Amino acid sequence: MTTTVNDKTIPSENQDALVTESATVIENDAPALDIDAQPTNTDSAPPLTVEELNRQLIEATRKAEENWDALLRQKAEFDNMRKRMERDIDNARKYALEKFATELLPIKDSMELGIEATQNTDATLNAIAEGMELTLKMLAGALEKAGIQEIHPQNEKFNPQFHEAMAMQPVPNVEDNTVIFVHQKGYQLNDRLLRPARVVVAKAAK
Repeated sequence: MTTTVNDKTIPSENQDALVTESATVIENDAPALDIDAQPTNTDSAPPLTVEELNRQLIEATRKAEENWDALLRQKAEFDNMRKRMERDIDNARKYALEKFATELLPIKDSMELGIEATQNTDATLNAIAEGMELTLKMLAGALEKAGIQEIHPQNEKFNPQFHEAMAMQPVPNVEDNTVIFVHQKGYQLNDRLLRPARVVVAKAAK
């Protein structure tokens, strides 16, 4: 049996020698493998030096001190804000009536002048009455500025939310539950009732 290699015919008896020779050539050309060699990790970082570790420690300490200082400043600002709010609340509680009290002072002065006028023999009743009317107007103005409103429900429908019935009287030609007489005026502060108006209410005549 013969084999053709590179257009050459090789007898069968020489084929075994050719295979052996080719294997020897391949073995000699292959690089030698070092079984004991350790794999090299090219991605690993080099170990840090003492100087680098000290530098990182100093930087971390600096940042920690900055954060601590910022925390102390925020705490101080919060304490100052809390104290300021407490002071404002205390002042509001102490001086909440300052404006209203200022409005009342002229009224007190007017009342004192009225009392002095009654002791004057030359004072007439008309003059005293005019002084009292002026004082009453001043008081009404002060109450209005403070948000205090008068409740005077004469001839109005009885409202138990703002009125207190002192009595009921049958009155002809008057609708039932109508206020026919205001015994005492009521007052409210904005939307809050201070005192109900005490009234007499009409009821249907039998």
